[in-house]
Amino acid sequence: MLPPHFIAPWLCVATCCLADQSHIAVAANFAEPIKAIASVFEKTTGHTLVVTLGATGKLYAQIKNGAPFDVFLAANTGAPVALEKDGQAKAGSSFNYANGKLVLWSADAVKVDAKGEVLKGNAFRKLAYANPKTAPYGEAALQAIDKLGLTTALTPKLVQGESIGQAFNFVHTGNAEIGFVALSQVLEGGRLKSGSMWVVPQRLYSPIQQNAVLLNRGVNNPAAVALVKLLQSSNIKELIRSYGYDIE
Repeated sequence: MLPPHFIAPWLCVATCCLADQSHIAVAANFAEPIKAIASVFEKTTGHTLVVTLGATGKLYAQIKNGAPFDVFLAANTGAPVALEKDGQAKAGSSFNYANGKLVLWSADAVKVDAKGEVLKGNAFRKLAYANPKTAPYGEAALQAIDKLGLTTALTPKLVQGESIGQAFNFVHTGNAEIGFVALSQVLEGGRLKSGSMWVVPQRLYSPIQQNAVLLNRGVNNPAAVALVKLLQSSNIKELIRSYGYDIE
């Protein structure tokens, strides 16, 4: 009789063979949700994800230049659709996985008031935001500043990050007292993790519609195909909502 803990070596081989790995490119605003999704993904499918975070524009450029990604989770709709049109992604595979929200945030618990009036004062030296050429959240930040009529006043105080992740880090480390970041970066369990924030009214910036797309390299990768399916499941949609995103 075999001991109760014995596992036949051929069973190990069979199990391992069923697991695949997918390399995915993910917009920096989605850093926290993708961690949670990756955990669910591994537990439910046995597959694993290798995640590269960055500004949507930079990731798009890397994919255009042949970077070996299977799935692209962008912070806009334009990049995924363009990749489809260029024949670098499966036609018709682009879909909306989240709609982002812009917030003004400070690591200081009392710095940002509930109406964002801090922007009109001189109680800060630096205001962080992401590069608007590569990061949709950076473009949204400039739109909000313009709609508020504060472009002239705030331009000298702006400090630009390469991505929304770097913009967040500027504020988190105190290199900028306040900054425009993604709501998902400052929430945990649906609540503000620390500091103070103002959720920027959506009338002040264009909708941040975020699409994912299955790239050509991932078409025959079971892990990539499984991820695309999982992102459209009701359970994962609820998880994404918990980070402050709207879901279509």
